[in-house]
Amino acid sequence: MSADLPSLADFLSEPIAKRALLACLMIGFANGFVSAFVVLRKSALKVGTLSHALLPGIALAVLMVGLSQWSALAGAIFAALIVGLGSIFLSRTSRLDQDTSMGILYTTAFAGGYLILTQLNVRQKLDEWLFGSIVGMADSDMWIAFGISALAVLTLTALQRPLLIYLFEPNIAASLGVPVRFLNYATFGITILVLISSLQAVGCILSVGLMVAPAATVYLLTNNARALFWGGGLIGAFGSVAAFFLSYPLGWSVSASIIVVLGGLFLLAYIFSPRYGLFSRRGRV
Repeated sequence: MSADLPSLADFLSEPIAKRALLACLMIGFANGFVSAFVVLRKSALKVGTLSHALLPGIALAVLMVGLSQWSALAGAIFAALIVGLGSIFLSRTSRLDQDTSMGILYTTAFAGGYLILTQLNVRQKLDEWLFGSIVGMADSDMWIAFGISALAVLTLTALQRPLLIYLFEPNIAASLGVPVRFLNYATFGITILVLISSLQAVGCILSVGLMVAPAATVYLLTNNARALFWGGGLIGAFGSVAAFFLSYPLGWSVSASIIVVLGGLFLLAYIFSPRYGLFSRRGRV
C-alpha cells in the first residue's frame, strides 16, 4: 500500500466508500440472482451482446439531449431494445438466424457509438461506461440501482415456479396455461434493466461476467434449479464485496476485481466441485 494512501478503515469511514460497498452488495446480488435465468436459458452470449449494445444508446442520448444520468439510462434501454428486437425482426425476415443478426447489429452500433462519444469530449465518462467506476457512484445512481435490483429480485421470485416450468418444458408450460410470451418479454426486460443497473459498477464491457459467473458457479455444485437463483445472488454479492476489500490495498480497479474474483470462484468450483468438478470427473473415468 502506498504511504500516502489512507488505511482501509479510514477509507471506509468516507461516504463514498460506504456507498460503493453498498452498491457492490446490492448490484452483485441482483446480477447473481438474474444470472440463474441466463444460465438456465443458455443465453450468456446474447447477454454479452446486449451489454455491448448499451454504448450506442448512451452516445445518441448524450448527442441529442446532453449528458445526465437519466439520459444515459434512457439511451441504454433504447439501444438494448433496438438491438434485441431488431435481431428478432431480421431473423424472421431474412435467411439469417438471430445470433448472426444480433452480431451484426451490436458490432455496428457499438462502433458507431464509440465514434460519437470520442467526438463529444466525455473521455472520463466513456471509460466509466466501458469499464465501470463503482467508487464514483452518486446518490442518484444508487437509487436507480436499488429500484432495479428490488424489481428484478421480487419479480423473478414471484414468477419462479412458472418460469422454471417454461425453461425446462416450454411445450408443457404452454399446455398448462403458463403465459409463455409474457415470460419471454418480462425476463428479457428484467435482464436489460439489471444490465443497465450494473453499468456504473462494471461497465458494459465487463457486465456480462457479473451476470453469468455467479449462477454458473452454483450450477457446478448442485442440480437444484431454485438454488441457482439464491445461490447465484449470494455468490454475486460475496464476490463483489470481497473484490471491494481486495482492490483497495492492492490499488486495483474495483470493477475488474469483481470479475476476477467471480472468475476465481468459478474456477474453484470447476476444479473441486464434489459432483461435477474436474477431479470428480477423473475419479469416475
